[in-house]
Amino acid sequence: MKRKPAVAGQFYHATAARLSSQVQQYVRTDLPRENALGAVCPHAGLIYSGAVAGEVYSRMAMPETFVLLGPNHTGLGATVSLMSQGEWEIPSAVLKIDEKLGRKVLANTSLAFDDAQAHIFEHSIEVQLPFIAYLSKDVKILPIAVMSATLEECRSLGGAIAKSIEDTAARVVIVASSDMSHFVSDSAARKKDRLAIDRVLSLDPEGLFNVVRREQITMCGYLPATIMLFACKSLGASKASLVRYATSGDVSGDYDHVVGYAGMIIS
Repeated sequence: MKRKPAVAGQFYHATAARLSSQVQQYVRTDLPRENALGAVCPHAGLIYSGAVAGEVYSRMAMPETFVLLGPNHTGLGATVSLMSQGEWEIPSAVLKIDEKLGRKVLANTSLAFDDAQAHIFEHSIEVQLPFIAYLSKDVKILPIAVMSATLEECRSLGGAIAKSIEDTAARVVIVASSDMSHFVSDSAARKKDRLAIDRVLSLDPEGLFNVVRREQITMCGYLPATIMLFACKSLGASKASLVRYATSGDVSGDYDHVVGYAGMIIS
């Protein structure tokens, strides 16, 4: 199955030439690259979050496979939906799914379902692909959309992903696709988002899960981020860094109703 782009022309440019040019303005070549285990990266329209996303991908040495964990905004498909085979197309590239790794993850957990329906219209993973494809034409992906999960289910899923990665010879990076606070003032977004960012930087998945719920932080991908942190800790992560933080107000000039964007790397 080839998954066609759902938000080309909306979240990013719809032709290969214009998309490559768009991504180029956000990718940096002057930064040191590291062998990351995981990352948190935003998924808004590139005009708003591209600078943050571009800097995250510019800081990572490209792996052979990206596990891409995204929130399910559409409500379609299974609660945790893994697309285990086929390809994803964007205007500038076609990326193959890592079918071998997908089979391992499905074998290691009963919480994820082999389901392509959840991915057909979902943008949170798709918006990562222009950066990935720009930096590596050979990389594979494993898309997983998360609609809901308890803390223990996040722990279990993270463990299953880590176990699957340990059982492969490929180098893998786990990216949690998430925007931060939605439609609050710039000052409120920065204050609340810092609470969540600090839990990621402390490699504290339980703390992230709990603070987002307790403080009602509208971080759409906190479940993917929690799963990613559990997986990275199982894989031996020892540090995390904040690459860049911004809000949509930095682009739009509207500081009364912003969306926050944080880019973080775990290694």
